[in-house]
Amino acid sequence: MARIAVVYHTRFGHTRVIAESVARGAARAPGAAVDLVPVEDLPAPGPDRAESGRWGVLDAADAIIFGCPTYMGSVSAGFKQFMEHTSSRWAKQAWKDKLAGGFTNSGSASGDKLNTLTDLAVFAAQHAMLWVSHGLLPDRAAADPEGLNRLGSYLGAMAQSDQAPPDVTPPPGDRRSAELFGERVAALADRWVRGSGAAAPRGVVT
Repeated sequence: MARIAVVYHTRFGHTRVIAESVARGAARAPGAAVDLVPVEDLPAPGPDRAESGRWGVLDAADAIIFGCPTYMGSVSAGFKQFMEHTSSRWAKQAWKDKLAGGFTNSGSASGDKLNTLTDLAVFAAQHAMLWVSHGLLPDRAAADPEGLNRLGSYLGAMAQSDQAPPDVTPPPGDRRSAELFGERVAALADRWVRGSGAAAPRGVVT
């Protein structure tokens, strides 16, 4: 069984919609166990380095999918704070050889979302994780709200939200694309843990 953690930050709820779509898709993969983890559940260690929250979910996961809005052409401040809180794990390379993937959302079709996905991929690389691409060819024009991967992203999943509540936007095509991305990561994680390329036992730094 592959364990998948979807870690996300949202401010207005639109990125949460995409995170939920990713998690829903991941849960469709045979045998996958999926946890949806907002960054608020991952507080910084205390002065005595004691940890609280749901950090153990990430440590136990075989794949971690990272997601946040794109603000000012980069990751949101809330997600960047989470990234910095992982420094103790980085120092031990505790997430080495886990699979990783990423998704982002912004108000415009571009919004420099590619830069955010690049930030997430570099973050995963610093943790010695293995990045999973979107794996979905675009099949319709960007203006079509039903189109799969309508924004033409290959590094990870992208979504675009209009000035409307999250029960309206991002559109159906973006949500469906996110589901397919989550399913892809989970299916690959299952192959990874069952195959000869399985990660080192948890807690072992190689």
